[in-house]
Amino acid sequence: MTENTDEVVRRVLADTRVWAVVGLSENTARAAYGVAAYLRQHGRRTIPVHPSAPVIDGEQGYPTLRDIPFPVDVVDLFVRSDLVGPVIDEAVKIGAGAVWTQLGVRDEAAQARAREAGLDVVVDACPRIEGPRLLAWY
Repeated sequence: MTENTDEVVRRVLADTRVWAVVGLSENTARAAYGVAAYLRQHGRRTIPVHPSAPVIDGEQGYPTLRDIPFPVDVVDLFVRSDLVGPVIDEAVKIGAGAVWTQLGVRDEAAQARAREAGLDVVVDACPRIEGPRLLAWY
């Protein structure tokens, strides 16, 4: 398995604007909410992807990735590891440029499929940790 490299993490953080956050809900106590807020503070558009399709900070949510009617740069996964495979496959189908799985979230086979499809892949990491570590302006 290929582990994260600083080059890939930096590229995903610096060169992307639209992040689909799978698992983002209105629950402000959840990690997804805090990470999405952090990304917005740094100029990223965060799209909620959740079965309830919530509106968060004025951004309309969608029940699935395929329901988003515009291009997505990064699919950020806040789901259990056993749910990662189908979401990564959907990210490939919609033409996302990268997938990012949060701390503790792994599916090596799905990650390999994403890499084979040409996506940047960041695994078991958090933008709130990696941004300050790798980008002086972040």
